[in-house]
Amino acid sequence: MSQVVRLRSVVALLGRFPALAGLDLDVDAGEIVLVTGPNGAGKTTLLRLLAGLVPPYSGEASVRGHDLATDRRRARIGTALVGHETYCYDDLTAEENIRFFARASGRDDADAVRAVLGRVALDGAAGVPHRGLSAGQRRRLALAVALVREPELLLLDEPHAGLDADGRDELDATLRQAAASGATVMVASHELERAGSLATRCIDVVAGQVVAPR
Repeated sequence: MSQVVRLRSVVALLGRFPALAGLDLDVDAGEIVLVTGPNGAGKTTLLRLLAGLVPPYSGEASVRGHDLATDRRRARIGTALVGHETYCYDDLTAEENIRFFARASGRDDADAVRAVLGRVALDGAAGVPHRGLSAGQRRRLALAVALVREPELLLLDEPHAGLDADGRDELDATLRQAAASGATVMVASHELERAGSLATRCIDVVAGQVVAPR
């Protein structure tokens, strides 16, 4: 297996606060890693660091061989983060949003856009503007925007929130399919039973460090 994530004694600051405080972590290709821990432990900061949105203050940090201290732009290529905000355009339909982000990443393929709509069960809402989608549909659209880019590293922050039972099952199937296709998936979640059934490995983040990895 090739190594996708390598962190050594990483410190990341939010203001002056060390949200990550000497964190060590290795993640290999094809893993589905569940990231657990209390609120404020550093889970979201860890995902944002790996997405290239938060710089490391010190330590060694790389994603797919790209140094997150000096080469965050290249590290972001092939990485997708699905967080609490969708960052989709309200006036664009679900399909138009997916196509827009596909084009931005150089993957302007109408067949791929239609396929990803089906994968997240948004076929019936393809023509609905983002502003008209339910909370659960918006979550699925954010996932579709990530998937259409065919990321090698897929990062998700509380992905089951706002989804009904069917939506959760569809999400789980999609993440398993992504990992089976070679992607690496990291999920930060408080829903241990649901997310834990997906994971090949769990790590606990407490006070900005990985403790007792399982």
